[in-house]
Amino acid sequence: MIVRDNAAIVTGGASGLGKATVELLIREGAKVSILDLVEEAGEKLASELGEGVLFVKADVTDEESVQVAVDKTVDAFGGIHFVVNCAGIGIPGKVLGKKGPMPLSQFNKILQVNLVGTFNVIRLAAVKMVENEPNEDGERGVIINTASVAAFEGQIGQPAYSASKGGVVGMTLPIAREFADYGIRVVTIAPGIFDTPMLGQLPEKVRDALGKMVPFPKRLGRPSEYAKLVQHIIENPMLNGEVIRLDGAIRMQPK
Repeated sequence: MIVRDNAAIVTGGASGLGKATVELLIREGAKVSILDLVEEAGEKLASELGEGVLFVKADVTDEESVQVAVDKTVDAFGGIHFVVNCAGIGIPGKVLGKKGPMPLSQFNKILQVNLVGTFNVIRLAAVKMVENEPNEDGERGVIINTASVAAFEGQIGQPAYSASKGGVVGMTLPIAREFADYGIRVVTIAPGIFDTPMLGQLPEKVRDALGKMVPFPKRLGRPSEYAKLVQHIIENPMLNGEVIRLDGAIRMQPK
């Protein structure tokens, strides 16, 4: 599909990978709804980017919240052609920590945001996508999810995060197979270590050391590089049902 003149929803779009994706899609001529809980950052980004951008405060785990955002997007832009799921959290914690076993509420929260939230947005946006007029290839839409290399090489302290991202990987193919009848493609990106706000809280020395763990290039990934892959997935109709690692060939160690 082409980016220009089509409409996208980007969750977690006010910062990090989501923000870079929003900026690229707008540059390429798309109309974009930014879904995020951080109202100030979302409104600021929408204001900076100008026409063709809508910010909607939304909690991806809440059915009503996402439904309102989907409806507002369709009202503003006439439809939804792309969904990019970037909303996510990563709270580290061992199964058996210094204060005892991991609270079940912590495990549940991470799964709710990263896995259930991704599914919630997919299911509600897809209802609108199937109404799109197909292009010459029969395509009606593209859904792009964000997993992580932790889905494959989760480190000590990442049982909840790895489980949530492994779930995103696991549902990619069955949803792609189901949505094939509608002309909707589903692809997941599994980033390695990227320079996002999640890592921004770490000291610079630690961030530099993490970057040097990457075989090549020996640095943290840039959000703009994630966004470029989003654009390629949208534009390449043969990419479907796949999980693409974007990681500089890194394979994470136990800790």
